Amino acid sequence: MTAYDVLRVFCGPRGGYGNELGVVREGSVMPARDERQEFAAKLGFSETVFVDDPERGVIDIYTPASRLPFAGHPCVGTAWLLDVPELLTPAGVVGARQDGEFCWIEARAEWVPPRTLRQYATAAEVDGLTLPPKGEWIYAWAWLDEPAGRIRARAFPGRDDGIDEDEATGAAALLLTDRLGRALNITQGMGSQILTAPQPHGWTEVGGRVHLER
Repeated sequence: MTAYDVLRVFCGPRGGYGNELGVVREGSVMPARDERQEFAAKLGFSETVFVDDPERGVIDIYTPASRLPFAGHPCVGTAWLLDVPELLTPAGVVGARQDGEFCWIEARAEWVPPRTLRQYATAAEVDGLTLPPKGEWIYAWAWLDEPAGRIRARAFPGRDDGIDEDEATGAAALLLTDRLGRALNITQGMGSQILTAPQPHGWTEVGGRVHLER
């Protein structure tokens, strides 16, 4: 069995929740894309990362069904695990930094695959949503406290790969931050927390807590 780490990314204030992430630190043991795709499907996490160069931060990201040029929670989790200042993804160079209990990445909205950002009037409406039909990637959100930038969100990838709802989605949070043009404090899923902040020249920071499960 290939060795891999399991992280929880974007954990809540007390360390719970977060989105699970598989990380294969020795990507060289599984160099072929079809092998990686098969392994990611076997693990069944929303994303699995293969590290091709730990010194330079070169990574390769897979859902159970496809390869991604960029994704938020895999980058936050892997940057924390490798403790590197940047990650090299197919989409571009992702900046990374540690700040106390939070790990932050800096990326661009145009790197994110299409998502539907659907606003609701209240957090209760978001909480009451049922699983939508497959085919559309939906980030459902509502203000908890607009002046404070606090948001309630849920994510429905709309894929047929076993991930019906994503517990914490950094890429969608990045898109929402880019659209709203302000820093956000997002509570997603069962209780995960994502922090974001717009940066100059079209960049956005996304940060959260990371815990090593195994």
